[in-house]
Amino acid sequence: MRNVLFVDKPSGMTSFDVCFKLRKVLNTRKIGHTGTLDPLATGVMIVLFDKATKANQFLVSDRKTYRTRVLLGKQTDTLDIEGNILSEEEYDVPGKDVLESTLDSFLGKSKQTVPMTSAVKVDGKRLYQYQKQNIDVELPVRNIEVYSISLTDMHEDGFSFECNVSSGTYIRALARDILDKLGIKGCVMELRRTMVDDITIDMCDRLDDILEGRYQTHDIGELLSKRYPAYEYEDMDDIMNGRKIKIDSDDEKVLIVHDGEALAIYEKNGSAYRCLRGLW
Repeated sequence: MRNVLFVDKPSGMTSFDVCFKLRKVLNTRKIGHTGTLDPLATGVMIVLFDKATKANQFLVSDRKTYRTRVLLGKQTDTLDIEGNILSEEEYDVPGKDVLESTLDSFLGKSKQTVPMTSAVKVDGKRLYQYQKQNIDVELPVRNIEVYSISLTDMHEDGFSFECNVSSGTYIRALARDILDKLGIKGCVMELRRTMVDDITIDMCDRLDDILEGRYQTHDIGELLSKRYPAYEYEDMDDIMNGRKIKIDSDDEKVLIVHDGEALAIYEKNGSAYRCLRGLW
């Protein structure tokens, strides 16, 4: 079931915009993605279409890698260059040692205040909707982990860093906290996602190429088998009818395949396994 695309999302488009364009190329109405990138951000976007969309909930990533360029001297309401400027100030770019030690201080587990620009829901409404209506609301706090972070460049107007973080980490908020610790106002100027789990940017097709028919599809089973142990099951009738099955496994969730094709995700239920989601 080769119903997956690895897309290098361009700037200036929402993830929804990308899916809308791809719907026409792929001649499908069933399409989705495993992680949103807003218009400023570019990079790795995993797109599922047709039957593969049924597996979306099982493809939550654990780690993502980003490259970020920070502009100093301007603070905006969206934490990036596209927002309304709240304040400006003169600045001196910190020295390399100061930047590296500050970045290093963010390694490990911590709590992060979700930015107002996010799509996280509070009382049934997304935070960015509150922001548009100028309504103050208590921002949620999330547990995050920064697995690695390093200074990659220094500029006359700021600096760039690369980080590998847990899923759910907001890079604009991370940049905000770094700037707060440095005591300098600033915002994100460029943001590029270069890896989602083991899917790297060089594995992705450019959107323009895809729209012109030059692209490679990937097997949803390959993605799922990296997250769940795969078990070959012979009786197709059991699987197609969602019956409980018995397999020699102690894993909580498993991928059931037949002749190498992913058919369903099953969950342990007592001494047997029950179907969570069929993929046919």
